[in-house]
Amino acid sequence: MANVDVSMKELMTAVEGALGVAVVDYSSGMALGTLGGDKDLDLTVAAAGNTDVIRAKVRTMAQLGLTSGIEDIVITLDTQYHLIRVVTGQGGNGLFLYLVVDKSRSNLAMARHKLRRVESELEI
Repeated sequence: MANVDVSMKELMTAVEGALGVAVVDYSSGMALGTLGGDKDLDLTVAAAGNTDVIRAKVRTMAQLGLTSGIEDIVITLDTQYHLIRVVTGQGGNGLFLYLVVDKSRSNLAMARHKLRRVESELEI
């Protein structure tokens, strides 16, 4: 099992083209931790904004009567992939991992695989 800091460091080093990562509480929109980012990628702002994405999806699923849970959400931009992975492990209720990768230097399937593995080992 890995803590928040170890998990974020692992994603930044293990995922080719990683630009930033955050662990976010989607009940409040606050980032519990961030690593990476720059002036063009404010992870605190992104954490709050992606909280709205998670809430909207949960609300829509409820309206549709869907009972399955969200595994991940992938947002594809011109130059980046933004991956949102809901934490399902013990103590992770209401949290998600947010990973931004450079589209030209990353492999989306491998980034999702690493994110899933790190999420499964995350201990809050």
